[in-house]
Amino acid sequence: MTLSTRLMKQRRFVPLFVTQMLGAFNDNLYKNAMVLFVVYSVYSSEAAEARFSAIASAVFILPYFLFSALAGQLADMRDKAAIIRWIKMAEIGIMLAGAAGLVLAWQSIAVESMAIPLLLAALFAMGVHSTFFGPIKYAILPQHLHDDEVLAGTGLVEAGTYLAILAGTILAGWVAVEWAAILVILLAIAGYVAGRQVPPAPAQGDVEAIDYNVWRSSIRVIRDTMVDSRVFYAIIAISFFWTIGAVLFIEFPPLAKNVLTASKEVASLFLVVFSVGVAIGSMAINGLLKGKVSARYAPVSVIAMGIFIVLFHFVCLAWTPLASGLLGPLEFIARPLAWPLLACLLGIAVSGGMFVVPLYAFLTTVVKKTQTARTIAANNILNAIAMTGGSLLAVMLTGMGVSIEDQLLLAAAMCIGSAWLGFVLYRAEKRLASAG
Repeated sequence: MTLSTRLMKQRRFVPLFVTQMLGAFNDNLYKNAMVLFVVYSVYSSEAAEARFSAIASAVFILPYFLFSALAGQLADMRDKAAIIRWIKMAEIGIMLAGAAGLVLAWQSIAVESMAIPLLLAALFAMGVHSTFFGPIKYAILPQHLHDDEVLAGTGLVEAGTYLAILAGTILAGWVAVEWAAILVILLAIAGYVAGRQVPPAPAQGDVEAIDYNVWRSSIRVIRDTMVDSRVFYAIIAISFFWTIGAVLFIEFPPLAKNVLTASKEVASLFLVVFSVGVAIGSMAINGLLKGKVSARYAPVSVIAMGIFIVLFHFVCLAWTPLASGLLGPLEFIARPLAWPLLACLLGIAVSGGMFVVPLYAFLTTVVKKTQTARTIAANNILNAIAMTGGSLLAVMLTGMGVSIEDQLLLAAAMCIGSAWLGFVLYRAEKRLASAG
């Protein structure tokens, strides 16, 4: 029996795993149903579509910047299982509002004045929800798992997250928007039920006062976290990775529609392939490292990611668009370049998963258990800044007339910086290991 299989039978792990999967599923069903409906049914220009996609990404990311420090403090100073229950209860109310926005948009009722603002408000609230859940899902692992189980647990959480993204993305591309409105409410209820099964996870050290000043607490949590060089380089490398991811995810829907002349089901297929790839990479790196938390394969993984992005770029340039209409999934797959395109996308995702999973495991194993949630919070703040920067850069390049396929080269270039950071992290890891 493998370690991963054994964990999937443990109550100290499974309820958290299921709760996280349901949350990621719901996030992506709602977000992608909203973006795909607006891109394909409301707007009719590439610039407007790319702008809305970027705005939606920025709205979802903004809470990570604003509230991550508070979320980290709460997770370290309070029972994490109790916080999960409050977070999942709030999700039910958020999805009721989001579902109302989807129904209004479906019925073409006050789309610009009411439906889209309501959709974006619910998306922001889901970002807040994810901000407070994010530190817990990683920080609780070293508390409930043994030291030799943390990497496997982290890999399972990442793989489960991306499989949930896969399921949510498939549904968003194929299910009618009115059914999506019903499903997001049911999934929120199911997430609350699962969250109630997570075993207690009380604070591990002295309970300190919560600093509710967002600006001051954010600066403090970043400053305190960055003292360890390994944590510093891991967080910066993860931030580079998510900047790349933000650019790619913003570009997928308008690229599918305007460059490949493909339907929203094909845009959904892209996100599906990406999610499957990250899940494969998450599990593969655990096998390669045999449970040891290490950045050994980080540089080569992200260089491979950059190469696949460049290849994806060239396949997009070689693609012959339709003169009119959009390709359905079967028509798309029948195209000679479809399989090379999907293979490149899968390669991007697999190598990306292999790069980022050990770095997350670093953040929960090299710091004290009393600091894990705040370490993840610091990571989330810097990731949010990086992803917001990537979103704004994509909007700016689109406004300057840079084509979507050429913007892919920006993501490829950023892989070089990520590889260097991965190398520096591995060198610091070896130096500390030899000193110890």
